[in-house]
Amino acid sequence: MSLPAFAQGAIAADSRRIEVVVEGRASAAPDMATITLGVTAEAESAEAAVAEMSQSAQAVIDRLSEQGIAARDLQTSALSLSPRWRGEYGSRDEPREIVGYVAETTVTARVRALDSLGAVLDAAVGSGANVFRGLSFGLSEPQPVQDAARRAAVAEAQRRAGLFADAAGVSLGPLVRLEDTGGGQPRPMMRAEMAMSDAGAVPVAEGELDVTARVRMVWKIAPE
Repeated sequence: MSLPAFAQGAIAADSRRIEVVVEGRASAAPDMATITLGVTAEAESAEAAVAEMSQSAQAVIDRLSEQGIAARDLQTSALSLSPRWRGEYGSRDEPREIVGYVAETTVTARVRALDSLGAVLDAAVGSGANVFRGLSFGLSEPQPVQDAARRAAVAEAQRRAGLFADAAGVSLGPLVRLEDTGGGQPRPMMRAEMAMSDAGAVPVAEGELDVTARVRMVWKIAPE
């Protein structure tokens, strides 16, 4: 499905040209999803916190692999280690001291079979992921939808240019410029962050993705 979303135009009196900038839009049902999970662990020592977090992260990866997620669709990133403090900063009665450490990493999984998305989320919860950072839907082959958005933008630009020419009492001449000025990637349908224990309450609704394209087109005004 495609439809125009935005347009602007002007008649350049000095050069006798009509210029139109238009944004077109197309939509499609997603065929893949990306889940971003957090794995955290606390311990008295930094070494123990990292070891526990690493073990939990590996358990999550192994469980997701058992659910059919390919190795190329699994990624870990953003390892962090921070101290856990007791006491208030600047207090003489109870000076701050480190009482433990928190280690955290992020696991990202790309789910290509959307009918298994619920099972994948359940597996992540049960294997050690304790933070749900986000869920987004996407397209494995966005090019056809992007092209549909471009076609919608060009068609709307032609319509607008004809409208402007008719309103101004002139006729369109030849097209002298067509420029693709960019557009947006498929917009994710859902982003969220919460404890994984609450993830079951989140509805998984795929909906449709919107893709936009913008073009700039310039016509000469035909001689009278």
